[in-house]
Amino acid sequence: MIRGIRHTAVFSVLLLGALLANATRVQLIEADGLAGNPADRRAVMARYEQPRGTVLVGGRPVTGSRDSGGRLRYERTYTDGPLYAPVTGYSSQVYGTSFLEHAEDGILSGTDERLGTFPWWDELTRTHRRGGKVATTIDPRMQRAAFHGLGRKKGAVAAIEPRTGKILALASTPSYDPNTLSGNGTSVTAAWRRLNHAEQRPMLNRALRQTYPPGSAFKVVTAAAALESGLVTDIDAPTNAPDPYTLPGTGTRLGNEATGCEDAGLKDAFRVSCNTVFARLGNRIGLRGMVGAAEKFGFNDRRLRIPSSVVPSNFDTRMDPAQLALSAIGQYDTTATPLQMAMVAAAVANGGRLARPYLVDKVTDARGTTVSTGPQLPSHQAMSPYVAEQLQEMMIDVVTHGSGRHAAIKGATVGGKTGTAQHGAHNEGTPYAWFISWARPENSSEPAAAVAVVVEDAAADRADISGGGSAAPIARAVLREALR
Repeated sequence: MIRGIRHTAVFSVLLLGALLANATRVQLIEADGLAGNPADRRAVMARYEQPRGTVLVGGRPVTGSRDSGGRLRYERTYTDGPLYAPVTGYSSQVYGTSFLEHAEDGILSGTDERLGTFPWWDELTRTHRRGGKVATTIDPRMQRAAFHGLGRKKGAVAAIEPRTGKILALASTPSYDPNTLSGNGTSVTAAWRRLNHAEQRPMLNRALRQTYPPGSAFKVVTAAAALESGLVTDIDAPTNAPDPYTLPGTGTRLGNEATGCEDAGLKDAFRVSCNTVFARLGNRIGLRGMVGAAEKFGFNDRRLRIPSSVVPSNFDTRMDPAQLALSAIGQYDTTATPLQMAMVAAAVANGGRLARPYLVDKVTDARGTTVSTGPQLPSHQAMSPYVAEQLQEMMIDVVTHGSGRHAAIKGATVGGKTGTAQHGAHNEGTPYAWFISWARPENSSEPAAAVAVVVEDAAADRADISGGGSAAPIARAVLREALR
């Protein structure tokens, strides 16, 4: 009898040990795999069992949460959704997150360890922290001016505070309402299909994720390279440029839309946008010099985050002389995002110093206690202050006496550069209209903002597309709000 009891006790201990071993295996060794199993809905339900944190613009929330009463309880809501969609992105119970909703998901969902006083205790007790708040650098007046300025046109606007790198506006049109993607019903699936198959691609963030040939707007970079290299020492001196200019190693003759480009000085060539002068300068500067100048402004940078990722702008590092000449006037396969071209204008306005752009000013917990502030990113010298001063003079001349007149603002100093970029087979596509600019109050050396505008309106008449006519008025509206 005693022997039987002993065997039963040993067997029970073995069973208990097996149960403990299996529990350890499930809870520790296989926990991550089980948690990531699509069949396990507990993590998903926990994610939506409380309101998501808010995104702030100008101190006010532009996002919220709605109690749906369902198993995935709280759905995301957006105030002025199409206006701020390029900033916030979407948070969908079906399709995940994008842009700021994605980059700051840990803070907004409450899973970021910085939100807990004792993260280890929260992990042990499975406590779900309340979502924090993300304060953006966006200026609501400038954002609205950019969005309404674009109107029904297809294009984008990016605006930066030159001294700090704060992104003041990010607009992209046509836009979409992220509210339509928030829940998990059939209407969300239908909205997703409709938006992704729309010919106008409303979900494409053209300010950050679309690159365009910059056309003559890129001549700011070429002029900086020519002055920095010492190839040009006097912006008024003749450049000995022919009209037309035969591209090196080819029989192709490059001409100008403007007159008076033969032997024009750099300042005059910049004002009337002489292709021949800048193509020849780019070729004389050489590939290494042009690549170095472009990369100082941010081209070819694959690490740029704001904190959302930004598509790299391209300036080829391997080209023949003819291709280099075309790249120097923003053609061939040189491409740039609107944010990149706003960085070019910002560097000129800021005395040659380029501050890296950023979108998040501050992150707090749900009670408002600061968790972190905007990134302290190092700036660098894209060009010398003297070269920047000469470029400022040339850009002011474009607005005062050239094609940028529509950007002039009473009581302010405005500098700009227009661009009309050809594209498509045999350049038959409707040209993209560019305008990059900056403004500062009169009698002040502190620039208020730098702005880049691109318009790619295929509905417009080809002859009506120009940087000065289509894009400059939009830049002016945004700069006026910055100067207030």
